[in-house]
Amino acid sequence: MLAQINPLTFVYGAFAAMFLALGWVKRAHRVSLWLAAGLAASGAASAYFQAFWPMVMFGILALWSGFVAVEWIDVPWRLRAGLVFTLLTTGFFVLWPSLERLSGGKLPCPSYVEEHNKFRLVAGLDLRGGLRLVYTVDVDEAVKDKRDRYYEQMRAELAKVYGLHSGDELPSEEALAKLRDKVAVEAPRKPANEIRFDVKDDPSKIDERFLERFRADLTYTQSEDKKKWVFRVREIAESGIRDRAVAQAKDIILRRVDDLGLREASVSTRNEDIIVEVPGEDEASFATIRDIISQTARLEFKLLDDETDYLAEVAKTATKESLPEGLEFAREVAPVGLDENGDQKNKQITYAYLKKKPEEKIKDALTRFKEWAGTLTPPPDRELGFELVYETNPDTLKQSEAGWRTYLLKARAEITGAQVTEAQAQPDQQGGRAAGGWHVALTFTESGGKAFERITGANVKKRFAIMLDGRVESTPVILNRIAGGHAQITMGAQDPDIQLRDARKLELVLRSGALPAPISPSNEQRIGPSLGKEAIGLAVRGSGIGAGLVLLFMFLYYKRGGLIADVAVITNIFLQLATLATFGASMTLPGIAGIALTVGMGVDANVLINERIREEQRAGKSARAAIEVGFSRALSAIVDGNLTTLISGIVLAQYGSGPIKGFAVTLTVGVLINLFTAVVVSRLFFELWARGFGRKTHLDIG
Repeated sequence: MLAQINPLTFVYGAFAAMFLALGWVKRAHRVSLWLAAGLAASGAASAYFQAFWPMVMFGILALWSGFVAVEWIDVPWRLRAGLVFTLLTTGFFVLWPSLERLSGGKLPCPSYVEEHNKFRLVAGLDLRGGLRLVYTVDVDEAVKDKRDRYYEQMRAELAKVYGLHSGDELPSEEALAKLRDKVAVEAPRKPANEIRFDVKDDPSKIDERFLERFRADLTYTQSEDKKKWVFRVREIAESGIRDRAVAQAKDIILRRVDDLGLREASVSTRNEDIIVEVPGEDEASFATIRDIISQTARLEFKLLDDETDYLAEVAKTATKESLPEGLEFAREVAPVGLDENGDQKNKQITYAYLKKKPEEKIKDALTRFKEWAGTLTPPPDRELGFELVYETNPDTLKQSEAGWRTYLLKARAEITGAQVTEAQAQPDQQGGRAAGGWHVALTFTESGGKAFERITGANVKKRFAIMLDGRVESTPVILNRIAGGHAQITMGAQDPDIQLRDARKLELVLRSGALPAPISPSNEQRIGPSLGKEAIGLAVRGSGIGAGLVLLFMFLYYKRGGLIADVAVITNIFLQLATLATFGASMTLPGIAGIALTVGMGVDANVLINERIREEQRAGKSARAAIEVGFSRALSAIVDGNLTTLISGIVLAQYGSGPIKGFAVTLTVGVLINLFTAVVVSRLFFELWARGFGRKTHLDIG
């Protein structure tokens, strides 16, 4: 048991005990030490529960609080010193995995830190080359999904208003059928943000209490007789849905990329586009990335309506000219529940099958099939689902994609992927891969497990469609009530290799979560490195020599004041890289140019500070007074110079794109950090020089 506990739990616990004991002894600093003890104890708890970043931050803050209790200089200086220490230490933890790679392994990062630290600073495509993918998020589909949820909520509330339903669960099919006699709720189609219904019985039921449930996100209009109602999603709510869809899509794609082991890939957004940049040259990996990223992974469980032979009527009236090429109708026997004696009932129903053309892609065949299905009008609250059909080569026994078939589904999803907590690819019990059987085992949330048990219990000997991204993956027959909160998705193909491949991909996308809206590729580029390895090495070497000469000049010209300026500039670069890593930024040529520019501005700010302190000392002021006046008088010039550059950077970041935006973002971050290092870090070391070590009365600044 003790071996499974993070050893840092005991380290933090020891610090907590030490600070607590010191707090009882040193009454003057009791508050600081007890605060440090509380922070260390919180760090111990975070370490115990494997919460990496809270553990790191509580530990750093505990040391800061303990340092405040040290009798050295004064409390304001110790507070500022603690702030700088906190930022530098946090920045080190953020950059540690990246520093290991950049240093060629000379600064190794423990596997524990690398596993829990997701921040990376990676070389951009212009330095390494690779694949750049741009996907556009279908935000209109996200609005439609939200509208459909309002539609279900509105039907449930109307059923309650008319006394046809009670409780928090969704109304039954029987209750909805009775509701249609009283209120005709139109199934939402177009436009994407509207819900309409006509009241047939007692319009007074639609009162303020009913409207209050939807007023926050929906506006409405009504006819004079209060029988016709139109609800629309508010503009501000629609805008929020669109923004959240893009942000959530970015987070989910980033999780999928991480699960693939692509730690050096970067994911960013631009308006409604998501940009994925993957360094490298592995075409096989690129193909897998495209496939995994583009899957929406929207999982739904829907009941089949096998009792309604809808397509039989369509087949009677259809002509050969009205059907797409390769489409035919077929019959099958489907289970439709239990009879009075508890025996299974069956019924012959019609389905449509579309065989793909010899040279046609399977996705294009589905597009043709859906275009034809779009001309049909299914019964209320019903829709057509499509399943991929395979055919087996009798000689090789290998399977290939042959076409698509239909099912008549109840439009309402009984369970969705949001109610799934775990997905795992597993071999079938008959013998695993050797027997060819693979499936994806699902574990539901508590509410999902209860809903699954209720639905399976009420629909024994009926078929249940498991759908992924609008496609039917399988249609198992419910043999009995299923309790325990578990289910499984069987793969459609019989080929074991295809089953294993599909199961692994499905596991990955379900575990990372479903995209809030479909995404479509809008641009793809294979990018070669703008500079060769030799040119990059020369550029890095030249930049290092140039920066070194500047730092050396500052030291030779300003002596210890120049050394302090050098420390401030190096701190600036370090914090700038750490900040960019937290944004998930890639290091590109324009970004390097932005860093170089902010380094120059950092040197300029420290030149102003040193010259002002020099002037004050020449005027006869003491070291402490010269520092105080020098910083206060240099501050306005530093702020003015950085502020104008900051405004330029913000404008470029707002209206620029590509390399220009990368340069602007780096420049903006660098300017903000430069203000901090010039005003806080430099002053911290000047005061340490004047008041801490030897208490100088005169500063030698060249």
